[in-house]
Amino acid sequence: MTEHHEAAAETGFRTQNPATNEVQARYDCLTGQGVEAAVSAAHTAYGPWAARPMEQRIETARRIAELCERDSGELARIITAEMGKSLHEAEDEVQTCVDIFRYYADHAPALTADQVIKHEGGFKAVLQSRPLGVLLGIMPWNFPYYQVARFAAPNLILGNTVLLKHAETCPQSALALESLFREAGIPEGAYQNIFVTHEQIETIIADERVQGVSLTGSERAGAAVAEIAGRHLKKVVLELGGSDAHIYLQARDIRAAARQAVQKRMFNMGQACTSNKRLLVAEELYEEFLDETVREVSRLLPGDPAKPAADTYYPLSSERAAQTLHEQIQRAVAQGAVLHTGGGRPEQPGAWVEPTVLSGITPEMDAYTEELFGPVVMVYRVKDAAEAVAVANSSPYGLGGAVFSADQSEAIEVAQQLDSGMINANVGGSEAADMPFGGIKRSGFGRELGPLGMDEFVNKRLLYISEGAEV
Repeated sequence: MTEHHEAAAETGFRTQNPATNEVQARYDCLTGQGVEAAVSAAHTAYGPWAARPMEQRIETARRIAELCERDSGELARIITAEMGKSLHEAEDEVQTCVDIFRYYADHAPALTADQVIKHEGGFKAVLQSRPLGVLLGIMPWNFPYYQVARFAAPNLILGNTVLLKHAETCPQSALALESLFREAGIPEGAYQNIFVTHEQIETIIADERVQGVSLTGSERAGAAVAEIAGRHLKKVVLELGGSDAHIYLQARDIRAAARQAVQKRMFNMGQACTSNKRLLVAEELYEEFLDETVREVSRLLPGDPAKPAADTYYPLSSERAAQTLHEQIQRAVAQGAVLHTGGGRPEQPGAWVEPTVLSGITPEMDAYTEELFGPVVMVYRVKDAAEAVAVANSSPYGLGGAVFSADQSEAIEVAQQLDSGMINANVGGSEAADMPFGGIKRSGFGRELGPLGMDEFVNKRLLYISEGAEV
Protein backbone atom coordinates (compact mmCIF):
# COMPACT_ATOMS: atom_id res chain seq x y z
CA MET A 1 0.00 0.00 0.00
CA THR A 2 1.37 3.39 -0.98
CA GLU A 3 1.79 6.38 1.28
CA HIS A 4 -1.39 7.85 -0.18
CA HIS A 5 -3.46 5.13 1.46
CA GLU A 6 -1.87 4.70 4.86
CA ALA A 7 -4.15 7.08 6.78
CA ALA A 8 -6.89 5.56 8.90
CA ALA A 9 -10.42 5.83 7.55
CA GLU A 10 -12.39 8.81 8.83
CA THR A 11 -15.53 8.41 10.93
CA GLY A 12 -18.47 10.62 11.90
CA PHE A 13 -20.93 12.55 9.78
CA ARG A 14 -18.90 14.43 7.20
CA THR A 15 -18.71 15.39 3.56
CA GLN A 16 -15.46 13.82 2.39
CA ASN A 17 -14.71 13.85 -1.31
CA PRO A 18 -13.62 10.26 -2.06
CA ALA A 19 -11.69 11.40 -5.13
CA THR A 20 -9.17 13.09 -2.81
CA ASN A 21 -10.21 11.99 0.72
CA GLU A 22 -10.44 15.70 1.60
CA VAL A 23 -12.92 16.37 4.42
CA GLN A 24 -14.96 19.40 3.39
CA ALA A 25 -17.46 19.62 6.24
CA ARG A 26 -18.36 17.89 9.51
CA TYR A 27 -21.69 17.58 11.27
CA ASP A 28 -22.49 16.97 14.92
CA CYS A 29 -24.82 14.26 16.16
CA LEU A 30 -27.94 15.14 18.07
CA THR A 31 -27.79 15.37 21.84
CA GLY A 32 -29.94 13.09 23.95
CA GLN A 33 -32.45 15.94 24.24
CA GLY A 34 -32.36 16.35 20.47
CA VAL A 35 -33.21 12.69 19.95
CA GLU A 36 -36.14 12.96 22.36
CA ALA A 37 -37.36 16.08 20.60
CA ALA A 38 -37.19 14.40 17.20
CA VAL A 39 -39.15 11.32 18.30
CA SER A 40 -41.68 13.49 20.08
CA ALA A 41 -42.16 15.70 17.02
CA ALA A 42 -42.65 12.66 14.76
CA HIS A 43 -45.20 11.21 17.17
CA THR A 44 -47.05 14.52 17.47
CA ALA A 45 -47.13 14.94 13.69
CA TYR A 46 -48.44 11.43 13.06
CA GLY A 47 -52.06 11.97 14.10
CA PRO A 48 -52.73 15.06 11.95
CA TRP A 49 -50.72 13.72 9.01
CA ALA A 50 -52.52 10.35 9.00
CA ALA A 51 -55.87 12.13 9.38
CA ARG A 52 -55.41 14.11 6.18
CA PRO A 53 -57.23 12.74 3.15
CA MET A 54 -54.84 10.54 1.22
CA GLU A 55 -55.26 12.74 -1.83
CA GLN A 56 -53.57 15.58 0.04
CA ARG A 57 -50.60 13.39 0.91
CA ILE A 58 -50.49 12.27 -2.72
CA GLU A 59 -50.33 15.87 -3.89
CA THR A 60 -47.38 16.44 -1.56
CA ALA A 61 -45.65 13.42 -3.08
CA ARG A 62 -46.24 14.81 -6.57
CA ARG A 63 -44.72 18.09 -5.46
CA ILE A 64 -41.64 16.24 -4.16
CA ALA A 65 -41.23 14.69 -7.62
CA GLU A 66 -41.51 18.10 -9.25
CA LEU A 67 -38.91 19.61 -6.93
CA CYS A 68 -36.52 16.71 -7.54
CA GLU A 69 -36.76 17.43 -11.26
CA ARG A 70 -36.28 21.14 -10.69
CA ASP A 71 -33.19 20.62 -8.52
CA SER A 72 -31.83 17.52 -10.28
CA GLY A 73 -28.55 19.14 -11.28
CA GLU A 74 -27.67 20.32 -7.79
CA LEU A 75 -28.88 17.11 -6.14
CA ALA A 76 -26.69 15.09 -8.49
CA ARG A 77 -23.64 17.24 -7.83
CA ILE A 78 -24.02 16.69 -4.09
CA ILE A 79 -23.87 12.91 -4.26
CA THR A 80 -21.03 12.99 -6.78
CA ALA A 81 -19.04 15.06 -4.30
CA GLU A 82 -20.04 12.97 -1.28
CA MET A 83 -19.66 9.41 -2.54
CA GLY A 84 -17.90 9.64 -5.90
CA LYS A 85 -20.76 8.53 -8.14
CA SER A 86 -20.42 9.46 -11.79
CA LEU A 87 -22.44 12.64 -12.44
CA HIS A 88 -24.41 10.91 -15.20
CA GLU A 89 -25.36 8.08 -12.85
CA ALA A 90 -26.20 10.62 -10.14
CA GLU A 91 -28.58 12.39 -12.49
CA ASP A 92 -30.22 9.06 -13.34
CA GLU A 93 -30.62 8.35 -9.63
CA VAL A 94 -32.50 11.60 -9.10
CA GLN A 95 -34.83 10.71 -11.97
CA THR A 96 -35.46 7.31 -10.38
CA CYS A 97 -36.60 9.12 -7.23
CA VAL A 98 -39.02 11.14 -9.35
CA ASP A 99 -40.36 7.89 -10.82
CA ILE A 100 -40.83 6.34 -7.36
CA PHE A 101 -42.80 9.22 -5.92
CA ARG A 102 -44.97 9.42 -9.02
CA TYR A 103 -45.57 5.68 -9.04
CA TYR A 104 -46.92 5.71 -5.50
CA ALA A 105 -48.85 8.92 -6.11
CA ASP A 106 -50.55 7.26 -9.07
CA HIS A 107 -51.21 3.87 -7.50
CA ALA A 108 -51.63 4.46 -3.75
CA PRO A 109 -55.43 4.70 -3.83
CA ALA A 110 -55.72 1.32 -5.52
CA LEU A 111 -52.97 -0.29 -3.43
CA THR A 112 -54.57 0.78 -0.15
CA ALA A 113 -58.25 0.44 -1.12
CA ASP A 114 -60.54 -1.52 1.18
CA GLN A 115 -60.92 -5.14 0.08
CA VAL A 116 -64.13 -7.03 0.76
CA ILE A 117 -63.06 -10.57 1.61
CA LYS A 118 -66.47 -11.97 2.56
CA HIS A 119 -70.05 -10.78 2.22
CA GLU A 120 -72.75 -13.28 3.02
CA GLY A 121 -75.43 -14.12 5.53
CA GLY A 122 -75.81 -10.54 6.70
CA PHE A 123 -72.13 -10.15 7.52
CA LYS A 124 -69.41 -8.27 5.71
CA ALA A 125 -65.64 -8.55 6.19
CA VAL A 126 -63.38 -5.80 4.90
CA LEU A 127 -59.59 -5.69 4.90
CA GLN A 128 -58.29 -2.16 5.37
CA SER A 129 -54.81 -0.64 5.00
CA ARG A 130 -53.99 1.87 7.70
CA PRO A 131 -50.70 3.49 8.80
CA LEU A 132 -48.78 2.38 11.88
CA GLY A 133 -47.13 5.54 13.20
CA VAL A 134 -43.52 6.67 13.53
CA LEU A 135 -40.94 4.74 11.49
CA LEU A 136 -37.16 4.81 11.55
CA GLY A 137 -35.27 4.47 8.28
CA ILE A 138 -31.54 3.64 8.32
CA MET A 139 -30.15 4.24 4.86
CA PRO A 140 -26.82 3.49 3.11
CA TRP A 141 -24.44 5.62 1.08
CA ASN A 142 -24.44 3.84 -2.28
CA PHE A 143 -27.68 5.42 -3.55
CA PRO A 144 -28.22 8.43 -1.26
CA TYR A 145 -31.56 9.52 -2.76
CA TYR A 146 -33.01 6.35 -4.29
CA GLN A 147 -32.76 4.39 -1.04
CA VAL A 148 -34.59 7.11 0.86
CA ALA A 149 -37.28 7.50 -1.79
CA ARG A 150 -38.22 3.84 -1.90
CA PHE A 151 -38.69 3.78 1.88
CA ALA A 152 -40.20 7.22 2.39
CA ALA A 153 -42.54 7.56 -0.59
CA PRO A 154 -45.03 4.76 0.17
CA ASN A 155 -44.93 5.33 3.91
CA LEU A 156 -45.46 9.07 3.83
CA ILE A 157 -48.36 8.64 1.41
CA LEU A 158 -49.81 5.92 3.63
CA GLY A 159 -49.75 8.34 6.58
CA ASN A 160 -46.74 7.17 8.58
CA THR A 161 -44.14 9.67 9.77
CA VAL A 162 -40.44 9.15 9.21
CA LEU A 163 -37.19 9.60 11.11
CA LEU A 164 -34.35 9.19 8.63
CA LYS A 165 -30.84 8.28 9.72
CA HIS A 166 -28.59 8.46 6.68
CA ALA A 167 -25.05 7.16 6.20
CA GLU A 168 -22.26 9.12 7.87
CA THR A 169 -20.78 10.02 4.49
CA CYS A 170 -23.98 11.50 3.02
CA PRO A 171 -24.94 14.39 5.33
CA GLN A 172 -25.47 17.00 2.62
CA SER A 173 -27.54 14.56 0.57
CA ALA A 174 -29.67 13.91 3.64
CA LEU A 175 -30.13 17.59 4.41
CA ALA A 176 -30.96 18.39 0.79
CA LEU A 177 -33.78 15.84 0.81
CA GLU A 178 -35.15 17.08 4.12
CA SER A 179 -35.22 20.65 2.82
CA LEU A 180 -36.89 19.58 -0.41
CA PHE A 181 -39.53 17.54 1.43
CA ARG A 182 -40.29 20.50 3.66
CA GLU A 183 -40.66 22.82 0.67
CA ALA A 184 -43.03 20.30 -0.90
CA GLY A 185 -45.36 20.59 2.09
CA ILE A 186 -44.39 17.78 4.44
CA PRO A 187 -45.38 19.25 7.83
CA GLU A 188 -42.94 19.79 10.66
CA GLY A 189 -42.09 16.50 12.36
CA ALA A 190 -43.52 14.24 9.67
CA TYR A 191 -40.13 13.74 7.98
CA GLN A 192 -36.93 14.47 9.89
CA ASN A 193 -33.30 13.87 9.07
CA ILE A 194 -31.40 12.87 12.20
CA PHE A 195 -27.64 12.62 12.70
CA VAL A 196 -27.35 10.03 15.47
CA THR A 197 -24.93 7.48 16.91
CA HIS A 198 -25.39 3.70 16.99
CA GLU A 199 -26.33 3.95 20.66
CA GLN A 200 -28.96 6.57 19.89
CA ILE A 201 -30.39 4.34 17.16
CA GLU A 202 -30.98 1.68 19.80
CA THR A 203 -32.73 4.24 21.99
CA ILE A 204 -35.01 5.25 19.12
CA ILE A 205 -35.96 1.68 18.21
CA ALA A 206 -36.72 0.95 21.85
CA ASP A 207 -39.03 3.97 22.16
CA GLU A 208 -42.66 2.84 22.41
CA ARG A 209 -43.72 5.65 20.06
CA VAL A 210 -41.68 4.12 17.20
CA GLN A 211 -43.53 1.34 15.39
CA GLY A 212 -40.99 -0.04 12.93
CA VAL A 213 -37.56 0.22 11.38
CA SER A 214 -36.27 -0.31 7.86
CA LEU A 215 -32.56 -0.79 7.20
CA THR A 216 -30.66 -1.08 3.97
CA GLY A 217 -27.04 -1.91 4.63
CA SER A 218 -24.59 -4.58 5.61
CA GLU A 219 -25.41 -8.00 6.97
CA ARG A 220 -23.73 -7.07 10.25
CA ALA A 221 -25.78 -3.88 10.65
CA GLY A 222 -28.97 -5.72 9.74
CA ALA A 223 -28.37 -8.41 12.35
CA ALA A 224 -27.74 -5.77 15.03
CA VAL A 225 -30.87 -3.81 14.18
CA ALA A 226 -33.02 -6.93 13.92
CA GLU A 227 -31.85 -8.04 17.36
CA ILE A 228 -32.79 -4.71 18.91
CA ALA A 229 -36.11 -4.60 17.07
CA GLY A 230 -36.90 -8.14 18.15
CA ARG A 231 -36.29 -7.34 21.81
CA HIS A 232 -38.77 -4.47 21.55
CA LEU A 233 -41.30 -6.24 19.30
CA LYS A 234 -40.95 -3.82 16.41
CA LYS A 235 -41.65 -4.57 12.78
CA VAL A 236 -38.43 -4.58 10.73
CA VAL A 237 -37.56 -4.69 7.03
CA LEU A 238 -34.00 -5.54 6.04
CA GLU A 239 -32.40 -5.13 2.62
CA LEU A 240 -28.89 -6.46 3.11
CA GLY A 241 -26.04 -7.72 0.98
CA GLY A 242 -26.03 -9.75 -2.17
CA SER A 243 -23.67 -11.77 -4.28
CA ASP A 244 -25.82 -12.16 -7.36
CA ALA A 245 -24.85 -14.83 -9.87
CA HIS A 246 -25.33 -14.17 -13.58
CA ILE A 247 -25.23 -17.41 -15.52
CA TYR A 248 -24.18 -17.54 -19.18
CA LEU A 249 -25.19 -20.78 -20.93
CA GLN A 250 -25.41 -19.88 -24.61
CA ALA A 251 -24.59 -16.68 -26.47
CA ARG A 252 -24.85 -15.65 -30.09
CA ASP A 253 -22.09 -13.11 -29.46
CA ILE A 254 -19.88 -14.15 -26.55
CA ARG A 255 -17.78 -11.00 -26.52
CA ALA A 256 -20.81 -8.72 -26.57
CA ALA A 257 -22.23 -10.65 -23.60
CA ALA A 258 -18.96 -10.15 -21.71
CA ARG A 259 -18.91 -6.44 -22.46
CA GLN A 260 -22.47 -6.05 -21.20
CA ALA A 261 -21.57 -7.97 -18.04
CA VAL A 262 -18.60 -5.68 -17.37
CA GLN A 263 -20.72 -2.59 -17.98
CA LYS A 264 -23.26 -3.74 -15.42
CA ARG A 265 -20.57 -4.70 -12.90
CA MET A 266 -18.94 -1.27 -13.16
CA PHE A 267 -22.23 0.56 -12.62
CA ASN A 268 -21.85 2.67 -9.47
CA MET A 269 -18.35 1.19 -9.30
CA GLY A 270 -19.80 -2.17 -8.34
CA GLN A 271 -21.31 -0.70 -5.17
CA ALA A 272 -24.82 -2.06 -5.68
CA CYS A 273 -26.54 -4.86 -3.80
CA THR A 274 -27.80 -6.39 -7.06
CA SER A 275 -24.57 -6.01 -8.97
CA ASN A 276 -23.56 -9.12 -10.94
CA LYS A 277 -20.78 -10.04 -8.56
CA ARG A 278 -20.36 -13.61 -9.83
CA LEU A 279 -20.29 -14.48 -13.54
CA LEU A 280 -20.89 -18.21 -14.03
CA VAL A 281 -19.91 -19.11 -17.59
CA ALA A 282 -20.46 -22.41 -19.41
CA GLU A 283 -17.14 -23.97 -20.33
CA GLU A 284 -17.69 -23.73 -24.10
CA LEU A 285 -17.99 -19.94 -23.73
CA TYR A 286 -15.54 -19.49 -20.88
CA GLU A 287 -12.19 -18.75 -22.53
CA GLU A 288 -13.53 -16.18 -24.99
CA PHE A 289 -15.78 -14.63 -22.34
CA LEU A 290 -12.93 -14.32 -19.84
CA ASP A 291 -10.58 -12.91 -22.48
CA GLU A 292 -13.04 -10.17 -23.41
CA THR A 293 -13.81 -9.43 -19.76
CA VAL A 294 -10.13 -8.92 -18.98
CA ARG A 295 -9.67 -6.77 -22.08
CA GLU A 296 -12.61 -4.52 -21.16
CA VAL A 297 -11.63 -4.11 -17.52
CA SER A 298 -7.91 -3.58 -18.11
CA ARG A 299 -8.41 -0.56 -20.37
CA LEU A 300 -10.28 1.46 -17.73
CA LEU A 301 -8.36 4.46 -16.38
CA PRO A 302 -9.03 6.77 -13.39
CA GLY A 303 -11.43 9.58 -14.25
CA ASP A 304 -13.18 12.55 -12.71
CA PRO A 305 -16.69 11.57 -11.50
CA ALA A 306 -17.82 15.18 -11.97
CA LYS A 307 -16.79 14.95 -15.64
CA PRO A 308 -17.70 11.43 -16.73
CA ALA A 309 -16.00 10.02 -19.81
CA ALA A 310 -15.80 6.71 -21.63
CA ASP A 311 -13.36 4.04 -20.46
CA THR A 312 -12.84 5.57 -17.03
CA TYR A 313 -13.45 4.43 -13.50
CA TYR A 314 -14.11 6.39 -10.33
CA PRO A 315 -13.31 6.20 -6.61
CA LEU A 316 -15.20 4.08 -4.15
CA SER A 317 -17.43 5.84 -1.66
CA SER A 318 -14.86 6.15 1.13
CA GLU A 319 -11.35 5.24 2.20
CA ARG A 320 -12.78 2.58 4.50
CA ALA A 321 -14.65 0.97 1.60
CA ALA A 322 -11.50 1.04 -0.52
CA GLN A 323 -9.37 -0.50 2.21
CA THR A 324 -11.89 -3.27 2.83
CA LEU A 325 -12.17 -4.20 -0.84
CA HIS A 326 -8.42 -4.09 -1.41
CA GLU A 327 -7.88 -6.43 1.53
CA GLN A 328 -10.49 -8.84 0.14
CA ILE A 329 -8.75 -8.90 -3.24
CA GLN A 330 -5.34 -9.49 -1.66
CA ARG A 331 -6.73 -12.29 0.52
CA ALA A 332 -8.40 -13.97 -2.48
CA VAL A 333 -5.11 -13.97 -4.41
CA ALA A 334 -3.20 -15.23 -1.37
CA GLN A 335 -5.68 -18.09 -1.08
CA GLY A 336 -5.13 -19.10 -4.71
CA ALA A 337 -7.48 -17.04 -6.90
CA VAL A 338 -6.08 -15.99 -10.30
CA LEU A 339 -5.62 -12.24 -10.70
CA HIS A 340 -5.95 -11.28 -14.38
CA THR A 341 -5.89 -7.49 -14.13
CA GLY A 342 -6.13 -4.76 -11.52
CA GLY A 343 -6.06 -5.64 -7.86
CA GLY A 344 -4.12 -2.61 -6.67
CA ARG A 345 -4.66 1.00 -5.75
CA PRO A 346 -3.44 3.79 -8.02
CA GLU A 347 -0.69 6.14 -6.87
CA GLN A 348 -2.95 9.05 -6.00
CA PRO A 349 -4.91 10.27 -2.98
CA GLY A 350 -8.48 9.12 -2.63
CA ALA A 351 -10.57 5.99 -2.26
CA TRP A 352 -9.41 4.39 -5.49
CA VAL A 353 -9.24 0.66 -6.24
CA GLU A 354 -8.32 -0.62 -9.68
CA PRO A 355 -11.07 -2.55 -11.49
CA THR A 356 -10.16 -6.20 -11.07
CA VAL A 357 -10.84 -9.57 -12.67
CA LEU A 358 -10.49 -12.77 -10.62
CA SER A 359 -11.00 -16.40 -11.59
CA GLY A 360 -10.23 -19.79 -10.09
CA ILE A 361 -12.26 -19.07 -6.94
CA THR A 362 -13.07 -22.22 -4.97
CA PRO A 363 -15.35 -22.93 -1.99
CA GLU A 364 -12.35 -22.93 0.35
CA MET A 365 -11.64 -19.26 -0.33
CA ASP A 366 -13.25 -16.40 1.57
CA ALA A 367 -14.22 -14.70 -1.70
CA TYR A 368 -16.50 -17.64 -2.53
CA THR A 369 -19.00 -16.62 0.14
CA GLU A 370 -18.15 -12.95 0.72
CA GLU A 371 -19.75 -9.95 -0.92
CA LEU A 372 -17.12 -7.89 -2.78
CA PHE A 373 -18.68 -4.45 -2.85
CA GLY A 374 -16.74 -2.75 -5.59
CA PRO A 375 -15.32 -3.10 -9.13
CA VAL A 376 -14.27 -6.75 -8.92
CA VAL A 377 -15.43 -9.21 -11.57
CA MET A 378 -15.33 -12.83 -10.41
CA VAL A 379 -15.58 -15.28 -13.31
CA TYR A 380 -16.38 -18.97 -12.69
CA ARG A 381 -16.16 -21.84 -15.17
CA VAL A 382 -19.15 -24.23 -14.98
CA LYS A 383 -19.69 -27.33 -17.08
CA ASP A 384 -23.48 -27.04 -17.46
CA ALA A 385 -26.68 -25.48 -16.15
CA ALA A 386 -26.93 -27.87 -13.22
CA GLU A 387 -23.48 -26.93 -11.92
CA ALA A 388 -24.22 -23.25 -12.50
CA VAL A 389 -27.38 -23.45 -10.40
CA ALA A 390 -25.56 -25.35 -7.65
CA VAL A 391 -22.79 -22.73 -7.48
CA ALA A 392 -25.28 -19.86 -7.62
CA ASN A 393 -27.39 -21.30 -4.82
CA SER A 394 -24.40 -22.14 -2.62
CA SER A 395 -24.12 -18.46 -1.65
CA PRO A 396 -25.38 -17.44 1.78
CA TYR A 397 -27.07 -14.52 0.03
CA GLY A 398 -30.30 -14.63 -1.95
CA LEU A 399 -31.04 -11.23 -3.41
CA GLY A 400 -31.08 -11.47 -7.21
CA GLY A 401 -29.72 -13.46 -10.09
CA ALA A 402 -29.97 -13.89 -13.84
CA VAL A 403 -29.63 -16.48 -16.57
CA PHE A 404 -28.65 -15.70 -20.14
CA SER A 405 -29.12 -18.08 -23.04
CA ALA A 406 -29.80 -17.89 -26.76
CA ASP A 407 -32.51 -20.42 -25.92
CA GLN A 408 -35.18 -18.32 -24.22
CA SER A 409 -37.00 -21.29 -22.72
CA GLU A 410 -33.73 -22.54 -21.20
CA ALA A 411 -33.06 -19.11 -19.65
CA ILE A 412 -36.51 -19.02 -18.07
CA GLU A 413 -36.38 -22.63 -16.84
CA VAL A 414 -32.94 -22.28 -15.24
CA ALA A 415 -33.69 -18.84 -13.75
CA GLN A 416 -36.59 -20.33 -11.83
CA GLN A 417 -34.17 -22.70 -10.08
CA LEU A 418 -32.30 -19.83 -8.41
CA ASP A 419 -32.90 -19.33 -4.68
CA SER A 420 -33.33 -15.57 -4.55
CA GLY A 421 -35.93 -12.86 -4.15
CA MET A 422 -35.53 -11.63 -7.72
CA ILE A 423 -34.73 -13.74 -10.76
CA ASN A 424 -34.17 -12.59 -14.32
CA ALA A 425 -34.08 -14.31 -17.70
CA ASN A 426 -32.03 -12.69 -20.47
CA VAL A 427 -32.02 -9.35 -18.67
CA GLY A 428 -29.68 -8.01 -16.01
CA GLY A 429 -32.30 -6.83 -13.54
CA SER A 430 -35.71 -5.33 -12.94
CA GLU A 431 -34.95 -2.35 -10.71
CA ALA A 432 -37.85 0.02 -11.36
CA ALA A 433 -40.41 1.86 -9.27
CA ASP A 434 -43.14 -0.70 -10.01
CA MET A 435 -40.99 -3.81 -9.45
CA PRO A 436 -40.79 -5.30 -5.91
CA PHE A 437 -37.24 -5.40 -4.51
CA GLY A 438 -35.91 -7.70 -1.80
CA GLY A 439 -34.23 -10.97 -1.00
CA ILE A 440 -34.13 -14.12 1.08
CA LYS A 441 -31.52 -15.90 3.21
CA ARG A 442 -28.83 -13.50 4.46
CA SER A 443 -29.96 -10.83 2.03
CA GLY A 444 -32.73 -9.91 4.45
CA PHE A 445 -36.51 -9.94 4.40
CA GLY A 446 -39.36 -7.70 3.42
CA ARG A 447 -39.97 -5.93 0.14
CA GLU A 448 -39.70 -2.38 -1.14
CA LEU A 449 -41.01 -0.77 -4.34
CA GLY A 450 -43.93 -1.92 -6.45
CA PRO A 451 -47.22 -2.94 -4.87
CA LEU A 452 -45.44 -4.84 -2.07
CA GLY A 453 -43.61 -1.70 -0.94
CA MET A 454 -46.83 -0.30 0.47
CA ASP A 455 -47.63 -3.49 2.36
CA GLU A 456 -44.80 -3.53 4.90
CA PHE A 457 -45.44 -0.80 7.48
CA VAL A 458 -49.20 -0.99 7.38
CA ASN A 459 -51.95 -2.11 9.73
CA LYS A 460 -53.88 -4.68 7.73
CA ARG A 461 -56.99 -4.11 9.77
CA LEU A 462 -60.06 -6.32 9.63
CA LEU A 463 -63.43 -4.60 9.74
CA TYR A 464 -66.23 -7.12 10.40
CA ILE A 465 -69.79 -5.87 10.15
CA SER A 466 -73.18 -7.29 11.04
CA GLU A 467 -75.55 -5.69 8.56
CA GLY A 468 -78.83 -6.92 9.91
CA ALA A 469 -78.78 -7.22 13.66
CA GLU A 470 -79.38 -4.24 15.89
CA VAL A 471 -77.87 -3.91 19.33
